[in-house]
Amino acid sequence: MESPTTPVNIVPDSIPRIAVVGRPNVGKSTLFNRLIRDRKSITDPTPGVTRDPVYSYGQIKGFTALFIDTGGLTESKEYLDKIITQRSLSALDKSDILLFVVDVEEITPEDEEFMNRLRPYTDRLILVVNKVDNQARGYQANDFYQYGFARITTLSAAHGLGIEELELEIVTLLKEWGHTPDGNEEQSGVAEGSRPWDVSVALLGQPNTGKSTLANLLTQSESSIVSPVAGTTRDIIEGLFSYGGKVFRILDTAGIRRKNKVEEDLEYYSVNRAFKTIDQADVVVLLIDVEKGLVEQDKKIAAQIVKKGRGVILGANKWDVLPDTPNTRNAVTDRIKFLFPVLDFAPILPLSALKGEGIHELMKTSLDILEQLNRRIETGPLNAALKRWVERTPPPQNARDRWKIRYITQVSKHPVQFVLFVNKAKGFPESYLGYLRNQLRKEFQFTSIPIEIELRARH
Repeated sequence: MESPTTPVNIVPDSIPRIAVVGRPNVGKSTLFNRLIRDRKSITDPTPGVTRDPVYSYGQIKGFTALFIDTGGLTESKEYLDKIITQRSLSALDKSDILLFVVDVEEITPEDEEFMNRLRPYTDRLILVVNKVDNQARGYQANDFYQYGFARITTLSAAHGLGIEELELEIVTLLKEWGHTPDGNEEQSGVAEGSRPWDVSVALLGQPNTGKSTLANLLTQSESSIVSPVAGTTRDIIEGLFSYGGKVFRILDTAGIRRKNKVEEDLEYYSVNRAFKTIDQADVVVLLIDVEKGLVEQDKKIAAQIVKKGRGVILGANKWDVLPDTPNTRNAVTDRIKFLFPVLDFAPILPLSALKGEGIHELMKTSLDILEQLNRRIETGPLNAALKRWVERTPPPQNARDRWKIRYITQVSKHPVQFVLFVNKAKGFPESYLGYLRNQLRKEFQFTSIPIEIELRARH
């Protein structure tokens, strides 16, 4: 089934694309982060850290550019290595400038093979000799002139040495290709500030729940590598698409598992970044593999989503593999509700990312949740409703504590937060707070989002 979404490309033709390419472990991601002045790509001594291309805007001497950190080029025939190399090579034709990164201390047969592949691109290629952080390595770098590239620069991406010279070389090449500066040398990311999307959706969940399959379906691309290997996605992969006249940003994250299973440093960094996408999202789709069911880590993810006040949808993925009987499907839904009491408000949507089923409902629900997150209730109607609720069901009283409700006001939207003024906050019955929360949901249609009520004593 085709996706009801439409791909969106917001990169103007006037903005140049600069791709960082090379074999694994030569320092591409370190250089990428240095150029965009942010730690967007995961860096680690382990070869092959970057798998999916990572995109980010940056500024160089007044030029806005889209930088692309690619996976390592390799001659390996392993399944993942072949896909990563194909993705990296496909970035060549789409880029205005190529930064081909090599290690000053080692030229491998793979380096030389890819040098030959890159010969047709020499008019827009800069050979970047990395890890030149002392005088001896500076002398070694002279050996690279034998390869015949017109533009060679030496630097240490890790220490920031030589970055200024590389940026000047890039600017010279940009001018040769007819690009003009936009005049802002300080801004480090035009796309981030302007937010060219209406709703940001993060995909979270255990490994192999179908996050990358869903992301690719929505963007109608192959931006995220889909593989049966757990932990394939490491960096946060972004994509844009439109639905119902709105532009969506999708954030595909690494699979999150229990800490005692997060053994590698790489996975630790990936999981941390996945959790941080909650802050960047309006709506989090927590994907659950209905074949495998729920685990304790899913509850911890859910608790973080509620804590941040973000919208959340429980996406019951691979729904198509369940027996097509009401009893089976009702049982799955009931079990999810039972295991997720903290998300009793969250919609549970049956999905099949592989077959494209349930996508319309997922998109419509996301837009509805965004509308709820941005809803603000005026103080007058809010307190009129509070008065009715208290008269209908007064707070519990006992000989020692006599609770009185004074006043309520909404102090923020997205996240939706209220302050309830009472005669004393300490020991206020949690059950009555739950009652008021439910009334807020029911009367003001906050049906599908977390609501925070802060108690304040006022005499």
